[in-house]
Amino acid sequence: MRMDASTCSFCGRKKKDVDLLLSGMDALICNFCIEQGFELVQEELGVKQPTKKKEPQQSFQILKVPKPQEIKKFMDQYVIGQDDAKKVLSVAVYNHYKRLQQQKTNDDIYIEKSNVIMVGETGTGKTYLARTIAKILQVPFAVADATVITEAGYVGEDVESILSRLLQAADYDVEAAERGIVYIDEIDKIARKSDNPSITRDVSGEGVQQALLKLLEGSIVNVPPQGGRKHPEQKLVPINTEHILFICGGAFDGVQRHISKRLNTRPIGFSKDDSTSRLLESQQLLRMVNHQDLKSYGLIPELLGRLPVITSLDPLDKFTLRKILTEPKNALTKQYEKLFNMEGIQLLFDDEVLEYIVDQANEYKLGARGLRSICEAIMTDAMFELPSEEGIHEFTISLSYAREKFERSAFFMMKKVA
Repeated sequence: MRMDASTCSFCGRKKKDVDLLLSGMDALICNFCIEQGFELVQEELGVKQPTKKKEPQQSFQILKVPKPQEIKKFMDQYVIGQDDAKKVLSVAVYNHYKRLQQQKTNDDIYIEKSNVIMVGETGTGKTYLARTIAKILQVPFAVADATVITEAGYVGEDVESILSRLLQAADYDVEAAERGIVYIDEIDKIARKSDNPSITRDVSGEGVQQALLKLLEGSIVNVPPQGGRKHPEQKLVPINTEHILFICGGAFDGVQRHISKRLNTRPIGFSKDDSTSRLLESQQLLRMVNHQDLKSYGLIPELLGRLPVITSLDPLDKFTLRKILTEPKNALTKQYEKLFNMEGIQLLFDDEVLEYIVDQANEYKLGARGLRSICEAIMTDAMFELPSEEGIHEFTISLSYAREKFERSAFFMMKKVA
């Protein structure tokens, strides 16, 4: 029987249904059967199939550039006060966006990045500011802790682990990671211990500062994508840090002494000029911090030169602590109210209770972080008992209840012992 001249002898496809139809002596074969036969032969012979060339990914692009006022307005919804710090961070982030979009011109003007360092007491919101920025950014964002970093060869993490977190935040897209933002917390914990040479190495102090220089300045760093020393067999990924913005933060406990020494004043004691003494109280000294004070504290000049923008965070007073309790979108009282709403209970706070919590937090001098500890001490019994009780649809925290629970807590007992 003679085959139709326009039909594949193997699959029966007609000529109009295929792209190519090759003829032999007594048979025809289409392009689909040729490809299938080639794959079967390769599999039979044990030849590895050639991988198809991946289509090039679209280059990383920033969709929208929020203006500095828009960034600050967004942070105002979550962070109370600290207007100066929010302005500095808003401008730094906005300039970082614009810097990534700068076009090559003939004027030889190149915009350099302005890394930022924040100085503020514990509980004033340094890390919270950084995390709030992460909610509005269109670039990868990572938070790293400087306290766990040591020199290469010692127990701890290498500085490259900072970029490993950024690479993971970018979903291992190197091009996106090279345009990200990194927040390094507790930068004051790697301060140089003293200016005197010692026979012991400062493996978590000045040595780490020296290792951070190449990251802050801008260089190509080989980064282990899965983290440093636990996977020594992994292939390193080169990342160029030239376009990565670094924001550093630290409490710098005791830096007021260096500021007062520079200003030729004393943080405590008497002064001839009463107006000057009031201006230079310890709570106001941080506003006058500069790079010279941080150098005296223990940061090396090379590191400070790569952190040109410096800002300080104000200590939190009672008025600010009260607003932190109730006004932000993620306020503590709103968090507890949501927890009780999930149990079908409406939670109410008397105004005297809020004042009592603020007074205790101000007395312990733990900042906004202390508010959560005091609230937990007051709310623990209620959160333990009420979910198991039926018929309760409303619960009010009164001043007497709050005082009773707090004075029975280990938090208060520790104060009495001290």
